[in-house]
Amino acid sequence: MQPWFSLHDLLAVLCGSAVGFSLALIGGGGSILAVPLLLYVVGLHDPHMAIGTSALAVSANAFANLIPHARAGNVRWPAAFMFAATGVLGAFLGSSLGKVMDGHRLLVLFAMLMLVIATLMLRGRRGHDGTGYPRKNMFPRLGLVGLGAGSLAGFFGIGGGFLIVPGLVLASGMAMIEAIGTSLFCVGAFGFTAALNYAASGLVAWPVALEFIAGGIAGGWLGMAGAQKLSRKRGALSVLFAMVIVAVAIFMLAKSLLQ
Repeated sequence: MQPWFSLHDLLAVLCGSAVGFSLALIGGGGSILAVPLLLYVVGLHDPHMAIGTSALAVSANAFANLIPHARAGNVRWPAAFMFAATGVLGAFLGSSLGKVMDGHRLLVLFAMLMLVIATLMLRGRRGHDGTGYPRKNMFPRLGLVGLGAGSLAGFFGIGGGFLIVPGLVLASGMAMIEAIGTSLFCVGAFGFTAALNYAASGLVAWPVALEFIAGGIAGGWLGMAGAQKLSRKRGALSVLFAMVIVAVAIFMLAKSLLQ
């Protein structure tokens, strides 16, 4: 008789917790963490299956972690709806391309873009206190940036938090803690769109996704507490966010160039 809860199941829950923690703490990193964890720790062997499963799990965790941020007043709903509206269209188009294309060369460009974003966030971190919100012509800016972020998120099978958070800050002028809270709605919408597209092709491992979601909810509440504490230190979230972006970008570049 096999045990009802195996090591494989435990690893999926623990990996989901790490993903949920990252999402709630900095608004990003979910799928960038989830895909390699699903491939190399949980043991999914098909990259497209890992991407589809990741998109569903990250989407559900983002919506779950949105709740404590919304209760804390960290969500700018008009900006969230505008960004997500155009981003969902981009996510559908991007995920349709991602299922049939090899993205290794674009991964290099994506990693370089992340380094540029990190530099911009560090240079402008003193202005990320929300005093610039709302910026002039904010909604057209949000729509354009949302379309681009959604397209990239869908193509690479990621929630897109690394693009959404700085995109929200630069397009609207909101504070970092508000961008993190608002981004969770967009990450959920983008991920759900990509997940539906992958699920239609049978590229979602449903049991693993459910275990990832369960772990992610627990990790998300811890990440939310950390985000609230860091938000009180001027520029701390921006620095942390930029450092994580640089680390992931270097990892992506090394992995892509070695293939």
